[in-house]
Amino acid sequence: MLERLGFIEGKYEELTMRISDPAVIANQEMWQKLVKEHSELQVIVGKYLEYKKLKEDLQANMDMLQLEDDTEMREMINEDVRSIKAQMENIEAELQIMLLPKDPNDEKNVFVEIRGGAGGDEAALFAYNLFRMYSKYAESQRWKVEIMSLNETDIGGFKEVVFMVKGQGVYSKMKYESGVHRVQRVPDTESSGRIHTSTATVAVLPEVDEVDVEINPNDLRIDVYRSSGNGGQSVNTTDSAVRVTHLPSGLVVAVQDEKSQLKNKEKAIKILRSRLYEIAEQERSQNIADERKSQVGTGDRSERIRTYNYPQGRVTDHRINLTLYKLESFLNGDLDEMFDSLIRYDQAEKLKAMGNRNN
Repeated sequence: MLERLGFIEGKYEELTMRISDPAVIANQEMWQKLVKEHSELQVIVGKYLEYKKLKEDLQANMDMLQLEDDTEMREMINEDVRSIKAQMENIEAELQIMLLPKDPNDEKNVFVEIRGGAGGDEAALFAYNLFRMYSKYAESQRWKVEIMSLNETDIGGFKEVVFMVKGQGVYSKMKYESGVHRVQRVPDTESSGRIHTSTATVAVLPEVDEVDVEINPNDLRIDVYRSSGNGGQSVNTTDSAVRVTHLPSGLVVAVQDEKSQLKNKEKAIKILRSRLYEIAEQERSQNIADERKSQVGTGDRSERIRTYNYPQGRVTDHRINLTLYKLESFLNGDLDEMFDSLIRYDQAEKLKAMGNRNN
């Protein structure tokens, strides 16, 4: 680890010189790329310099112990030694996490797809609750939410909603949300007070560039039709809604949110590209066992990941066995405690896997 940190420190110093070079500054594209890389390394190097300073302090205290005869002074020095060693252990743990391979998608925007599952109207209402929950969380993070496609029910639920979340580090936090979410509550329509169980499926897909997934236009079938609202009510007098079918995979994406047919088509192809990327990534991780993500990060749509229990006011994440008794605030977007726990668990699993490979 120390050898790798030494290499990173050297690279950081080299970048510090390069971003001050007038010839590099003149090439704005290259300069911005180097500044970004420099900024990413700065946090690690700062922590490593802190570690090296503690190491020097430890050696200085050990040298003093060799020369000191006074019992009281020796105890004071030993106290400092214990404190420094504890600090060094904490920083070593932080550095190990910092050196974990970065997920290349962590800084990307995401498409989130929520679909009502088992439970009919109640499942659709729960899908709406999840959409509202993520929207509230996005607001707290100063992220932007843009609806791409929406299929509502007559009573205000969502059979399906696809929306984009834009902002800093969106995928790094939202990526753990893919899977089956289960709700246990008494529906408003239930006169006997019996608790019903319903589900909604969430998929979180990173936004990908054309260079990541190339789509042959000849592989697409584009159908246009008239947008409609609840109960078939016309919301558009032109054929602006777009349905894109990817013939090789059979994937279908329909978008009718915009009044412009061209904008709907662009949105549909963006979503399609992200879905194709997800399929390719799953195939790759299945074929390369060493590169599989830890279970918390697999994003398997069929995996039941969380239960929202209204009578008990609790939310339980089954992957990390975490239960929080603050369902109301959770559904209002207070997700930090859950997301932080998922991130820590994922990091611990990756450290464990790295240790197993090194043994």
